[in-house]
Amino acid sequence: MGEKMDRRKFIIQTGKASAAAAVFAGGYFALDLKPDFPEEKQARAVSADYRIPDRALDSKLAVAEGDDVRELGRKVVDSLGGMEKFISRDDRVVIKPNVAWDRTPEQAATTNPELVAELVSMAYAAGASKVIVTDVTCHDPRRTFARSGIQEAAQKAGAEVIIPGEQDFVEVDIRGELLTAWPVLKYFIETDKVINVPIVKAHSLSRMTIGLKNLYGIIGGTRGQLHQKIHRSIVDLATFLRPTLVVVDAYRVLMRNGPVGGSLDDVKSARTVYATTDQVAADAFGCQFLDLDPSDVGHITLAEREGLGTADYKSKEIIRS
Repeated sequence: MGEKMDRRKFIIQTGKASAAAAVFAGGYFALDLKPDFPEEKQARAVSADYRIPDRALDSKLAVAEGDDVRELGRKVVDSLGGMEKFISRDDRVVIKPNVAWDRTPEQAATTNPELVAELVSMAYAAGASKVIVTDVTCHDPRRTFARSGIQEAAQKAGAEVIIPGEQDFVEVDIRGELLTAWPVLKYFIETDKVINVPIVKAHSLSRMTIGLKNLYGIIGGTRGQLHQKIHRSIVDLATFLRPTLVVVDAYRVLMRNGPVGGSLDDVKSARTVYATTDQVAADAFGCQFLDLDPSDVGHITLAEREGLGTADYKSKEIIRS
C-alpha cells in the first residue's frame, strides 16, 4: 500500500507540468528526504559500478539509422565490439528501459519494446545466465509494462520481467550529496551487468531525459520530493550506478510535453539508435534531437564537472552504420 501511495503522490506532484515547474523552480518548500524505512534499519553500503575494464571503449560512440529498430540495436552494439565485449558467460544482466508511463510505443514516452527484446536476445547469445527487465514506474506498473509492449516483447525474448513490489527494495547508502539512505530496487545491486536503455524525451523540469534521468527508475520512495533539486539528485544516482552500457532509443522522440506525453503531434520520427559506455556523452549526444545544447542541461554539466563522463561527444570516435 505504501508504494502505491508514493506513486500517487508522485503523479499529483508532477501531473500538471506548468504548476509543478513553478513550485519546484521557486524552491519555497522544505524537503524531508527520509526514505520510508523504520529507523532501526541500517542502510547497506554497496558498489553499483558495472563498467568493464576496457576504458578505450569510452572514446567511442556508435550510431545507426534506419527502419528496423532491432537491426539498429544490433548494429550499434556490434560497432562497439559486440555484446560479448560487455557480457561474460554466466553473467546476470539487468536491462533498464524507461517504462514509467501508461503509454503506447507510438507515443514515445517509453522505450521501444523491440529494442529491449533485441538486447535481451543479444545478452543471452553472449552467454548471460539470466536477463531481468525491470523499472520503477510512475503510472500503474502492470498497465505500463503491458501497454508499453515491453513485458510481452522481453518475455518472448526470454527475459524475466519483474514488476516491483515493496519486497523488492532494500535500503542502500547511495552516498550522494542529496541522496543518502534510500530504497533501491535490489536487482540493480544483485547483478553482474546493467544495460541502461532510455528513450530521448523532453522533460518539463529537467529539460530532457535520456540515460542519466532514466536512473530515477532504480529507486522507490517518494521520488517527487527530489524534483526541487532534480539535477543534483540525477547526478547522485549516476555517481552511484555506473552502467555497463547505454543504448539509447531515438527512434521516436518526444519533443514536447514530456515526460508523460500523450499526443502523437509531439512525437518526431528520428529513426536512430546509438550506444556508448560514457553515460554523460549519451545524454549530450541526444540533446541534438531535442534542439538543445548540452550546456543547456543542468545535470549534464554537473555530471561532467564531477568526472562522470564528457559532454563533448564530438571528441569521440563516432561510428556510423
